[in-house]
Amino acid sequence: MKIKHVINLHKAITPLVVLGLMFAYQNFTLGPWVYLSLHGTYGLLWLLKDRIFPDRQWEQEIPLGMGIFGFGVLLLYWVAPFILISSGTIPSLPLVAAAISCNILGIFLHYTSDAQKYYTLKYRPGLITEGFFARCRNTNYLGEILIYLSFAMLAQHWLPFLILAGFIAGVFVPNMLKKDRSLSRYPEFAQYKAQSGLLLPQLLGQIPANYKETKETGFL
Repeated sequence: MKIKHVINLHKAITPLVVLGLMFAYQNFTLGPWVYLSLHGTYGLLWLLKDRIFPDRQWEQEIPLGMGIFGFGVLLLYWVAPFILISSGTIPSLPLVAAAISCNILGIFLHYTSDAQKYYTLKYRPGLITEGFFARCRNTNYLGEILIYLSFAMLAQHWLPFLILAGFIAGVFVPNMLKKDRSLSRYPEFAQYKAQSGLLLPQLLGQIPANYKETKETGFL
């Protein structure tokens, strides 16, 4: 079993879970439909991404037990739709608009930066210091955080925000630091790191026009 099989399964059945909750609680108001549209589309795009420009880190083989545990952890992402649908709370139109905007921005940053990383490393291995990664070393993670932030906003409850904070601290940040350690083998990384943010874009300072290209041999 690969890590991606666990993640892809979760993404694929999430729309079914949300629909099931809507029928179980007979809640077909605005909030659940918007949530279904946003989270369902996100999952569909994830599956398409895995077919078109897959992420190498999700290709790692894992034991079945670890896969089951990982899927259990991912179930926490269903807390937001459960709270939204079971509570019957109707989000205001300004909140819905803000959540949709946050989601669209997150989708854009997440998938387009992943596409840049995949095709850049495919045709020109080396340290990526331009485009989406010129000012931020983890634009893809920033986009994913914004996506799940939009889901938490629709739930209008503190628990989804706490779960998102837990994933940021326990998964996203360690992965970002692991990536930094891997990229530190490049002589030009120190200069690039000084000119870019770990998660949020570094807006001050100049990015040099060119960095020395080196062969990509490890994690990115």
